[in-house]
Amino acid sequence: MFSDKRLAGFNGVLARLAVPLAAVLAAFTIGLIAIIAMGVPLGDAVGAFMRGALGSPYAISASLNRAVALGLVGIGFIIAQRAGLTNVGGEGQIAVGGMIATALCLVPGMDELPAGLAFILPLLGGAVAGGLWAGIAGVLKVRAGTNEVISTLLLSFIATWLVYWSVQSENLLRQPMTNSATLPESLPIPAPTQVPLLTGSYASPVTWGLPITIVIAIFVAIMLGRSIFGFRLKATGLNPVAAARAGMPVNKLLVGALVFAGLLGGLAGALMLQGEQYSLKSGFSSGYGFDGLVVGLLARGSVTGVIAGALLFGFMRSGGISMEMAAGVPSALVGIMQGLIVVMIAGAAYYLDRSATR
Repeated sequence: MFSDKRLAGFNGVLARLAVPLAAVLAAFTIGLIAIIAMGVPLGDAVGAFMRGALGSPYAISASLNRAVALGLVGIGFIIAQRAGLTNVGGEGQIAVGGMIATALCLVPGMDELPAGLAFILPLLGGAVAGGLWAGIAGVLKVRAGTNEVISTLLLSFIATWLVYWSVQSENLLRQPMTNSATLPESLPIPAPTQVPLLTGSYASPVTWGLPITIVIAIFVAIMLGRSIFGFRLKATGLNPVAAARAGMPVNKLLVGALVFAGLLGGLAGALMLQGEQYSLKSGFSSGYGFDGLVVGLLARGSVTGVIAGALLFGFMRSGGISMEMAAGVPSALVGIMQGLIVVMIAGAAYYLDRSATR
């Protein structure tokens, strides 16, 4: 027999799961209706979607690699959120991380380093670059009172243009020998600097980014829930004035939260370049930062929620690309479905919160 306490906890878990599951089902239903309205055979579209998301070891691996980037940005978002901050700069942090990682991969002699260091050092460099980039917004927040939503968003635009500039400039990362088919992009990174594949086979190209992200997720969950740093972040987010009066270094915590978020965003960018794309191109981040932001919003502070959301959006991205190529359904439909999920979950959360306070 379950105790009343356990039963109440089980019911609470079911209640928290009901809203996102209902939102996902509703969004997919609306997507199916839209496909029918386009005149596309439903079986062809759904089949293409499933093949792209789950149809082969390659498809599953590609979906997992996409989920890794989304998950890292989402985890970074909830770290900042715990401190009462809203980090919308994941796109810029990915861009800076990928750019610096590429530059380090192309440093002469990098590919001759001992096994492992050749890809680990650029990964760390990309992560640090993302952290420093987000740290700019943190310093502006505590020194000038600049709203972090504005500063992180504007920094994303700057980072995007820095990537564009770096691959266009002959003195930076642009290929020495280029043509209309290769511009704008950098040289391909050497093989030793690429993140190794878990299986060692390109038939199933999931990289070591997946276990790295799992370890980070476990670490962050423990840190936020059971560490002094996590407690101080929560106290700062709930009431920074009270936290300061209690002797907590509020300004350092605010900057630290954004730096931590940026580290994960930069790592996501480095993994994208070193694990999938292998050369820097303008616009390589492809909206992953903003999708990761949505994943973090939907998670409502839960690392488990981030993992679930990242997997969902990663598989949806892969399925959407396949559906467009094989069935002619615009991949923008997947973006619309993701937007519907966000709106429905946010609306339900607002309604439930209001009902609870009555």
